[in-house]
Amino acid sequence: MSAATTEATFKPGDYKSGINPIWCAGCGDYAVLNAVYRAMAELQLKPWETAVVSGIGCSSRLPGYVAAYGFNGLHGRALPVALGIKAARPETRVIAVGGDGDGLSIGPGHFFHAARRNADVAYVMMDNEIYGLTNGQAAPTTPRGEKTKSTVYGNPEEPIDPCEMAISFGATWVGRGFSGELKSLVPLLVEALQFKGFAFLCVISPCVTFRGDEQYKTLKPLVTPIPADHDPADRVAAMRYTREVGKLSVGVLYRHPRQTMLDGMAYVREQAVARRPQPPTMAELQRNFLP
Repeated sequence: MSAATTEATFKPGDYKSGINPIWCAGCGDYAVLNAVYRAMAELQLKPWETAVVSGIGCSSRLPGYVAAYGFNGLHGRALPVALGIKAARPETRVIAVGGDGDGLSIGPGHFFHAARRNADVAYVMMDNEIYGLTNGQAAPTTPRGEKTKSTVYGNPEEPIDPCEMAISFGATWVGRGFSGELKSLVPLLVEALQFKGFAFLCVISPCVTFRGDEQYKTLKPLVTPIPADHDPADRVAAMRYTREVGKLSVGVLYRHPRQTMLDGMAYVREQAVARRPQPPTMAELQRNFLP
């Protein structure tokens, strides 16, 4: 190739690993995967400079379907691995993915520490409000009263709102999307990947097997874009879009940049180097050790 040859342009299909997804037909995670392909292509991310990390669960299979560095870790442990990769290789674009069970039941401790540290990582949670991989038990986001394999008389517990948690934890970018609205999901993912800091994108991703087609049919009419006059820097205003009843607002709920984890580490390193004691001069050594 000559020096004048331009770099190749990546298309969405170029990010396919060649491994066929094995999700159930109609699963919302297919749309999330396609959004990942499209967002990566729009940003022209280089596969060899991108890492996709997950824990365990249906949605955590996603790294295997992307032509990039991938790591399928332990249940609930996607974020520690993602932070480690970012700390060791700051130039790498790191994407953490997983489900609501993985992130809110097994791994919430890692969730809030990653958020408060403001690690420069994009975290995509595919929320299907059920444990899909283990065949339909109630999850942290399962609605109260929902009948599942583990709550045959109805779920007696209040569900968790992932976006509410992310905002309260200190995440500097929080968005919500719907897998049935790919057109609006892609730009959300693009913004999350571009954001400098911890970006959390919750994607409502219906499970057609254990929640049924009615979950999608119920949610689709509720999808409403966040009003254009919403101030994403207003934390209180952002909180109003969490725990909604009769509506599913999609868009950027919260955006408030601040110092990232790596910037903070760099500052500490600079201060430590600047204040470390200087080695003694030869004259000082002679005065101390020679008679």
